[in-house]
Amino acid sequence: MVPGLKVLPYDLTVCKTESVSDIDFSSDFFFAGKTDEEISLVCKTEDAPEKTTEREDGWRCFRIEGQLDFSLTGILSRISAVLADAGIGIFAVSTYNTDYVLVKARDLDRSVSSLKEAGYVFAE
Repeated sequence: MVPGLKVLPYDLTVCKTESVSDIDFSSDFFFAGKTDEEISLVCKTEDAPEKTTEREDGWRCFRIEGQLDFSLTGILSRISAVLADAGIGIFAVSTYNTDYVLVKARDLDRSVSSLKEAGYVFAE
């Protein structure tokens, strides 16, 4: 089964902050991760904190549609393999429900084309 995909209409930023207080938790779309080494944030570019220790703008994203059961295997692997074969790097984020795949904005059209050629369907 090939899952459906949906391109999200946001320009995204991937960055690192020094404190979780730099993150606007009222934003409607973001991913935050904190480890013993860093605090990472993926957010809409317009919502990126002013204070970051590192920052990379110019990302776009597509979501695997539907809620993925934890017993499913290989979904993200197959998508990343299609994109790797096309020479496109990714930044992936997983939530409880599904996975999100970020690609550089310059690679979005080529990513969509490559995935469509591999049988993936994109929601409008």
